[in-house]
Amino acid sequence: MKQTKAYAAASASSPLKLNHIQRRTLTSSDVAIDVLFCGVCHSDLHTVRDEWSSIMPTTYPCVPGHEIVGKVVGVGSEVTAVKVGDTVGVGCLVDSDQACPMCHAHVEQFCGHAVFTYNSPDKHLGGVTYGGYSEYMVVDHRFVLRVPDHLDLAGAAPLLCAGITTYSPMRRWGNLQGKRVGVVGLGGLGHMGVKFARAFGADVTVFTTSSSKLEDAIRLGAHHVVLSSDADAMKQHAFSFDFVLDTISADHDLNSYIQLLILDGTLTLVGAPENPMPVSSFGLLFGRKNVNGSLIGGIKETQEMLDFCGQHNITADVEVIPIQKINEAYERLLKSDVKYRFSIYMASLREN
Repeated sequence: MKQTKAYAAASASSPLKLNHIQRRTLTSSDVAIDVLFCGVCHSDLHTVRDEWSSIMPTTYPCVPGHEIVGKVVGVGSEVTAVKVGDTVGVGCLVDSDQACPMCHAHVEQFCGHAVFTYNSPDKHLGGVTYGGYSEYMVVDHRFVLRVPDHLDLAGAAPLLCAGITTYSPMRRWGNLQGKRVGVVGLGGLGHMGVKFARAFGADVTVFTTSSSKLEDAIRLGAHHVVLSSDADAMKQHAFSFDFVLDTISADHDLNSYIQLLILDGTLTLVGAPENPMPVSSFGLLFGRKNVNGSLIGGIKETQEMLDFCGQHNITADVEVIPIQKINEAYERLLKSDVKYRFSIYMASLREN
């Protein structure tokens, strides 16, 4: 085993602090990675503060982080897909049973035995898995992804969660070339949705409650921006969108976005509001409209997404911070005070 520096929370009310954790000895199927950057996802904050305790209670100490980019520093004897020196990524998953129908269909995120990058049972060392707020990781090679070298690595890190979360439902919907696509919300997820929709060739409209985001939405690739608080403006766009991606995690009115859809149009939810939200059946019946949800993607699709980003030079808009500012970043995240994702420069941990 190898002792590794990491930032961990000792309890739901504790700040993240420097700690030391153990990483397993490299096996024949493993890849050892020096972490260079780790994105900060809102789910990191939820988990650290045990806000999802009814679904997935947090085990402490908790080391978050599942938007990881690093350099390979060691490979097991069976590993051929990557070599020492390669730039790689690790997302939300580090293992699955590899035997069930979900794994065979390359949707490992739905495997009943999926192992998440942090706060999941660790079959190697016992306890739970520890994430990317650390200087070093050991990961099964089947869950290690190749990151195009020419991408900005700080901006590439959030692709491993925010990127695949927004790419996957759009890719699954079908050919978006020339279609009208709406993106609800312009935050960490929404800004990636805009970039992907534009790259797919769609006519892109951002729906936001904030007039201050109008200019930024256009800069990110939107063709149009609508203030969703303006009822008249929303009515003008009724029955006109093929696909709408809803990235909002706060309570909001789904019916106002269902009305935007054309016949057989789709509203996909990737945000996770805490409370159930009512849906009018009549809004669905008149137009055969579809409402569904989407998680991340499987490993195969995530690699496809990274390759697509390499071809189109797509990365997240990030603010790079040292790990020592992570608690301040969490407080700012609660205020939506970031454009649009924090990315931790993990060399600051090695220098600590």
